Amino acid sequence: MPTSQDMTTHLDPGLLDALQHQVALFARRAEQTRLGGVGQVRNSMDRAAYLLLNRLDQEGPMGVKALAAGMGIDSSTVTRQVAPLVDTGLVKRTSHPEDGRAVVLQLSPRGQARLEEVRSSRRELMAKVTEDWTEDERESFCTLLTRFNTALSARQLGLPGLGEEVPPRPS
Repeated sequence: MPTSQDMTTHLDPGLLDALQHQVALFARRAEQTRLGGVGQVRNSMDRAAYLLLNRLDQEGPMGVKALAAGMGIDSSTVTRQVAPLVDTGLVKRTSHPEDGRAVVLQLSPRGQARLEEVRSSRRELMAKVTEDWTEDERESFCTLLTRFNTALSARQLGLPGLGEEVPPRPS
């Protein structure tokens, strides 16, 4: 089995150094701004809240275990992160439709409105940051960033390079 050193010997170390440096800069800048968008809602939703609300919006109501599994984090972390979202009325706990004893988390109407507000602001930021890019460049960047994130996730899970589809472009 090839070692990690064997795998990088045929690759340009300067390019790999530049890549890791740009990824580190991206991570720092993304965290500093939280990619919060523009206007009043800038920096107003942390990464964990955004990702949880977004997943509930895209996949519908689900239990803590399913939410945790889908996000690649543990149930206790989801429980801790979701508590303030429930307290502020962005997420509501409801009974499972088939098993009344089980609890599912669901995006509330207030949560849906807040998520759309943040998405809109972030969309505007993405438009401004890439205003001198062509549509093809935006699509290529999204495709490559999705591929990169998928490879990182697969590595974290110890899987051999999962393929994940690029999210469809809104019509």
